[in-house]
Amino acid sequence: MVKAIATVRGDSNVHGTVTFEQYDEVAPTTITWNLRGNDPNSDRGFHIHEFGDNTNGCTSAGPHFNPFGKTHGGPSDLDRHVGDLGNFRTDSEGASVGVMQDKLIKLMGPESVIGRTIVIHAGCDDLGRGNNVESKKTGNAGGRPACGVIGFATGKSVSSPLHHHVKPSLRGPSVL
Repeated sequence: MVKAIATVRGDSNVHGTVTFEQYDEVAPTTITWNLRGNDPNSDRGFHIHEFGDNTNGCTSAGPHFNPFGKTHGGPSDLDRHVGDLGNFRTDSEGASVGVMQDKLIKLMGPESVIGRTIVIHAGCDDLGRGNNVESKKTGNAGGRPACGVIGFATGKSVSSPLHHHVKPSLRGPSVL
């Protein structure tokens, strides 16, 4: 079992946590969120983006995580970015608490999302069904008011080897 967490914050009032749990490399990942500060009674897109870089706020996170070169879609679509999580719905106070499972999101293996950024968007994701080019790239989900880097959570245990996308050298940096 591998557990990961992202603490979400940004240039707005949006804040909270998103947690991830995956039993083994072939199991679906359970994603749980507790988010506050969004507009009330709204649908908001959220996606995993390629980079864990937030040096320029959430814009440094790059595009949606898309290792297979697919077009944007919804979480139940066969043709979608790995990072496409769809929308969550907020309550009358702008909060959202929820859970979902996803078969493409991995915490282990070469397509792991550990070290990448989850972004909460300012608008509703059209799930790639809009009638424009941007829909097939971003779902027209709007700006990036909050985000957080996905990292290993305390209490993680690993029952199989991690084939993570970052492997530090034991000999130190190479000099050419």
